[in-house]
Amino acid sequence: MRPAYRVDAVTVKTQTVFRCCLRLSVALGVLAAFPVQAEEDIFFSSLPLVASVSRLPQRVADAPTSVTVIDRDMIRSLPIRDLNDVFRLVPGFQTYPNTTEAGRVTYHGLTDEEFSPRLQVLVDGRSMYSPAFRNGTNWALIPVALEDIERIEVVRGTNAVSYGSNAFLGVINIITLDPSLVRNFSVTGSHGSQNVRDHGFRTGGKLGEIGDFRFTYRQQNDDGLRDRYDWIDSYYSRLFDFRADFALTDRDVLQVSAGHVEAVTQRGRLNTKTWLSNPTNPIRDFNQTNTFFQAQWRRTLSQDSDFLLRYAYSLDEGSESFIHPGGGTPYLYDPWGGKGQRHEIEAQHNTRLAESVRLAWGGSWREDSVSAPTTLINQGVVKREVGRVFGNFELKPTQWVTGNLGLSWEEDSLAGSHFAPRASLAFHLDPRNTVRIGTSRAYRTGSVVDYRGDWHNGAKYQFRGDPDMPAERMDTWEIGYIGDWRDWRMSLDVRLFDEKVHNRLLVIDRDDSKDSIPDAMTAIQDVHMRGIEYQLKWNPFESTKIVLNQMFMDADAEFVPSALANRTNSLWNDGNNYEKRRNIDALSERGMPRRSTSLLWLQKLPWNLEFSAAGYWQDKAKWSINTWAERYQRIDTRLAYKFRWSGVGGELAWIIQSLNGAHFEYKAYNDPADRIVERRQWLTLRLEY
Repeated sequence: MRPAYRVDAVTVKTQTVFRCCLRLSVALGVLAAFPVQAEEDIFFSSLPLVASVSRLPQRVADAPTSVTVIDRDMIRSLPIRDLNDVFRLVPGFQTYPNTTEAGRVTYHGLTDEEFSPRLQVLVDGRSMYSPAFRNGTNWALIPVALEDIERIEVVRGTNAVSYGSNAFLGVINIITLDPSLVRNFSVTGSHGSQNVRDHGFRTGGKLGEIGDFRFTYRQQNDDGLRDRYDWIDSYYSRLFDFRADFALTDRDVLQVSAGHVEAVTQRGRLNTKTWLSNPTNPIRDFNQTNTFFQAQWRRTLSQDSDFLLRYAYSLDEGSESFIHPGGGTPYLYDPWGGKGQRHEIEAQHNTRLAESVRLAWGGSWREDSVSAPTTLINQGVVKREVGRVFGNFELKPTQWVTGNLGLSWEEDSLAGSHFAPRASLAFHLDPRNTVRIGTSRAYRTGSVVDYRGDWHNGAKYQFRGDPDMPAERMDTWEIGYIGDWRDWRMSLDVRLFDEKVHNRLLVIDRDDSKDSIPDAMTAIQDVHMRGIEYQLKWNPFESTKIVLNQMFMDADAEFVPSALANRTNSLWNDGNNYEKRRNIDALSERGMPRRSTSLLWLQKLPWNLEFSAAGYWQDKAKWSINTWAERYQRIDTRLAYKFRWSGVGGELAWIIQSLNGAHFEYKAYNDPADRIVERRQWLTLRLEY
């Protein structure tokens, strides 16, 4: 039996806020239930259209699961510098600043990997999953600047039906700015504490009579968190991003994008006896790059039908190599070293089959090629092919009911075949209140290294792949509520979820007393997550916007019998391994805070001033087997002045993060090597010509 959850000040605060919001929501919901005009054209008219769930443009009230939309105006007003910080304002999401590792983004925990492998991230339809980085998302290499984002649609819940096996916990769809909206030349620079020094520029214009283009350059630099004890870190990134749209005919549009991203994070620790670089973990640079190209052709077939054909190419590379002394037998250490290439082609057809039935269907094929001299010894280039077909139906027999049915079949040359279904029903009680119930199934497959890995130094193995490794499976039930109370300038999105993960995959450490037994990705646990989360938006005045997010969840984990019964791994059920099993239990059950709250206040002021403040309250969480983050509170602020002088416009902004002081977000052991997030502030100047 797990110990009872300890009630503390943060919990009391979040529960108080939740109760107040719940009472307010109930009261407003009762008021909203009085008779109103019910024509279809005004039905949830103030809620945005989204396309990231079913691949069909839908009102949020019609979508089969919860969606959070973050638009351009909100992103520009946030007290942030990095893209991952945006998701602090999405219910159920968690992130932390760049340290020796790139910032990570997760939803509902399961945070054991360095690169997020369970959350699909898309930029204009192109997946950010990288074959080079173990089939995960490297947030240091997301190829988009904040100022180029039109909107972000965050699907809170599994969506393997629309995006494949690795859209396991959710989907982040980043939609970039239309080049036709960029007609100026702008430069941006930032300077502040911890040696923040960023700069960049953007330009756009016409390409002949039928085209528009946008080009962005951005560079970020900082010294990382404050140097502490035996480690240091720093961060550097540089981005080149180009997009062009062409109106070929009145029915055909071609979108072309290309770019390059590079990032460097510093790793390693000093030897506490000599205060020189530790030979088993020396100070070194982790170099990472991404180069990409994508072309999308969309043809409008009729008023209710269109066709999309997309091709994407990406090349990822990484290296942090050094010679490990190895206890007398030196060997190359470079777990992320190598290259990963991806070719992907996808076709999609959207059509209306009947007055009340719409369909989005299609298929895709991709080829991944991975070469990794350290982890794929003597294997050269290892290839992987994945084919997929999918279909999403929307059925609206009346304006009061919306049904969604989705099916997907995926064939993987390494992981085998998987079938993913989804079904939901939305009941529109009236034009302002909708209740939704849905269920879905998703799978997560491993990386090329997980299946084919071979990393060793003579007889001493570091890691070995398992070609028979099963996929993770998640079965989800959810109940949702959407309230759109236009008279009160308020909306509420509530998600009650029950998620069961079967065969949770985790790398099991080799028993150091048995050099012949390697690490391996292993199906180790079944995890049951359940809870409630909501987002409340309120515009009490034209100049004021308030967004409140909360999540309350719990999780239980049980080892699968095969994991404990296998005498060849280090979890063999004896007393010596009790601590390791306890840490793995904690990783599964506390990988996400049991309570979390975020509150955003956006305020327009006189004299062209704008102010924003964001507060975050996070319960204790475990990011990896070796890391705990204590509960924390954090306040970020931004004050901006917009101006125009002699034909030059711009903005001067002062951003302060962690205004309330230092705290832990990633690692805290109460020893000198803890990672502490301290107050950081900087000034940003943007000029537009």
